[in-house]
Amino acid sequence: MITLAIYNLKGGVGKTASAVNLAFLSAKEGYKTLVWDLDPQGSASFYFGSIATVKNESKKLLNGELELSEAIQETNYDGLSIIPADLSARHADLLLNDMKQSKKKIASLLSGLKNEFDVVILDCPPGISLLHEAIFVAADWILMPNIPTTLSIRSYDTVVDYCKENGVDTKKIKCFFSMVDHRKNLHHEVMQEFYKDKIFLKSYIPYLSDVEKMGIQEAPLETYARSSYAAQCYRDLWKEIRKNCFG
Repeated sequence: MITLAIYNLKGGVGKTASAVNLAFLSAKEGYKTLVWDLDPQGSASFYFGSIATVKNESKKLLNGELELSEAIQETNYDGLSIIPADLSARHADLLLNDMKQSKKKIASLLSGLKNEFDVVILDCPPGISLLHEAIFVAADWILMPNIPTTLSIRSYDTVVDYCKENGVDTKKIKCFFSMVDHRKNLHHEVMQEFYKDKIFLKSYIPYLSDVEKMGIQEAPLETYARSSYAAQCYRDLWKEIRKNCFG
């Protein structure tokens, strides 16, 4: 089982859109895939039309009142399941703060699913906290979408420094550009600078209305705009992630 965390320190960089579309492509290729929505906003859950069926479900998963397997729901897509989020996910740091071995909590919960899924995708909330430390430990790879702007890239540097200071292997981090606007010279300049240093994956996700329509369609891009340039970019990104992250 390979665990991919879609993460960034910043919000609004395309984490959930990437998590949903990459999960769909994973399942489409025959990998039994699970999305765990860890963001209290529940955007990934919304895209897949899923809601938590137990009150305070996210909280109960972390404190052991509910087994992870009990929270798994099938989506409308073959081979693709989800653990939906609810607002109680906002208490994750408080719960972890009271636990021993809190950094290993997410990994421990996922360990029981190793024989059930090939790929687990964690849709992470923004920030750096105890929850994120636990996510970093659990993840085989940390996939970071970044808008090609100075402030967005600065968040990448912050995360790398944090990982070094807290014993997280920075080799786990794979970055890609997201919400790329080809009309902006700055985007091109920033991308070329970081491609030169071989820090980022070559594939990127453009800033196009087809991606924004996911909220209207409540579905992965591939299901309603497969022939679009944005959908092709997600396919290219998934192919590159597979090549770099799958053994």
